Amino acid sequence: MKQPPMVLIVDDVPENLRVLKDVIDALDCQIAVANSGERALQLLERTQPCLILLDVMMGGIDGFETCRRIRSQPSFNDVPIIFITALTDDISRGFEAGGNDYISKPFRIEEVRSRVQHQLEKFQLLRELKALTLSLEEKVRERTADLNLVNRNLRKEVQERRYMQDRLKYLAQHDFVTQLYNRDALDEHISYIVSDIQLNTLEHVPYFLLIDVNEFRLINDSCGCIAGDELLHQLAAIMSQLADPQNDFCARLNGDKFAIVMKKGGHQGAASYLRMFKQALDDYAFIWNERRFQMSATQVAIPLARDMGSFEQVVMLADEVCYRGKKSGTHTQVIKDAKDLVCQEYRGNLNWGLRIMDGLEKNLFEVHFQQVCSLTHQQQKKKIEILVRLRNEETGDLIYPNDFIRAAERFGIIAKIDRWVIHNTMKQLSERRDLWDSIDQVALNVSALSVRQDGFAQYILEQLAHFSLDGRKFCFELTETEALNNFNDTRQFMALLHEKGCTIALDDFGTGFSSYAYLTDLPFDLIKIDGMFIKDMHVNSVHLGMVDSIVKLAKMLNKPVVAEFVENQSIVEELTRLGVEWGQGYFFHKPEKL
Repeated sequence: MKQPPMVLIVDDVPENLRVLKDVIDALDCQIAVANSGERALQLLERTQPCLILLDVMMGGIDGFETCRRIRSQPSFNDVPIIFITALTDDISRGFEAGGNDYISKPFRIEEVRSRVQHQLEKFQLLRELKALTLSLEEKVRERTADLNLVNRNLRKEVQERRYMQDRLKYLAQHDFVTQLYNRDALDEHISYIVSDIQLNTLEHVPYFLLIDVNEFRLINDSCGCIAGDELLHQLAAIMSQLADPQNDFCARLNGDKFAIVMKKGGHQGAASYLRMFKQALDDYAFIWNERRFQMSATQVAIPLARDMGSFEQVVMLADEVCYRGKKSGTHTQVIKDAKDLVCQEYRGNLNWGLRIMDGLEKNLFEVHFQQVCSLTHQQQKKKIEILVRLRNEETGDLIYPNDFIRAAERFGIIAKIDRWVIHNTMKQLSERRDLWDSIDQVALNVSALSVRQDGFAQYILEQLAHFSLDGRKFCFELTETEALNNFNDTRQFMALLHEKGCTIALDDFGTGFSSYAYLTDLPFDLIKIDGMFIKDMHVNSVHLGMVDSIVKLAKMLNKPVVAEFVENQSIVEELTRLGVEWGQGYFFHKPEKL
């Protein structure tokens, strides 16, 4: 009897292991689990998996390093690996490490099953192909006596082998939901075109079209992922019908985004295609369980130019145009000249994204700190706030967060900066014990995107344990608006850190007055007033009144108050009169490197 395939699930969160095991149980598979990358490596020889589901963020060695170590073993080089991640920017790193596919968090049952079945089919075909190859070689040696029979059998087996090779190639290059080309195939196609542009071998300016389906998330979440997949399949059929099969390359980029590369037609051809697709969407409605959905899409077209050095750069540039179009309400944009992208500052944001990634890779970020000073004689504690800076590699100048934080949030890499700051702050404090012993509290800012990320609070706790630091000395600052907009995530984040004695501050307080009703439900420990009210409160009666009301509210909630942007003695006197306990700003201390 044929034995069911073995699937190895690697995740350090027991609940994730349970959910994935329940989902895959329905596929008639054997299942082995490992709660760390190290344990997974130990289980390889014993379990001989046909597929590995590998979480990205784990204690010890992470998913990327685990994948690289698996690939270093020849006997497991062909075993498909599906990464599990909540961040889209982890996807490309997973493929670089040797992954074959990815599953997004939170899990969607049908997506997990479809991707698992897809990779198991590929692996089975590959194994059968190898077996057939060995069989062919053996039969050639054994059956030379009867050439007619051998030749006949060989022809049949070669045909089967060619079929399997063609099938494997198709599976490797196509998206299983839409049957369009997948991201890997699109990457390869664009790389060839950019190379041709640089060699001046193209007669026409090729265009990259990005189509973002606006209602996909609504349908996928309300009707289920089967409905979402059917919608994508139908939209892909419309795109293919409108495309020129000889010159247009249609692909599913990811999620609800499609891409088309047009080698001919130029600006007019791209504009014409987008007009036809918009009209087709206007005439089309998606129907599911007798409910009718009218569809729309944000679509952009950009010319491929000589200085677009990579597939990722092309995609990020088109995505930035698409993002700005959504913000401005412009649903169709066709860029006529690549120079226009510079004029519209699209590349400025893109360059910041690339500079941030380079900064993380080359360790160009720096940890600085600023003292937080007591405004009362009773307070003797020493507090500091950690600040991040980026060093300009060419000039050596410091770049401040106001210049790069928006781009970091836009491209979803702010969490990488937060993790870098947390790790390096704790590392340096553990190495400078004299400084650590003299400090009573260290404040660190964290982004709402990080708070929403699975495992972020656990990462902080792991860093505390790794560097043997007391969590009671750390205060994590969340902006008031972000905290209240992500209420449940924030509560869970606060609860986990409170268990280790960490405190929580609501930063930039005062910008979300409509949210006061929620404040009593959040377990925060102190309030930090937005500096926009502080810096001129001594000459601005409206801002003085705002600060006064915030301080009164804080006293009712029995929470201490920190005022930032304190720049002169007059502000100190006003804050002291109002009863503010702590002040921070250039008047007390200019930031310095940790």
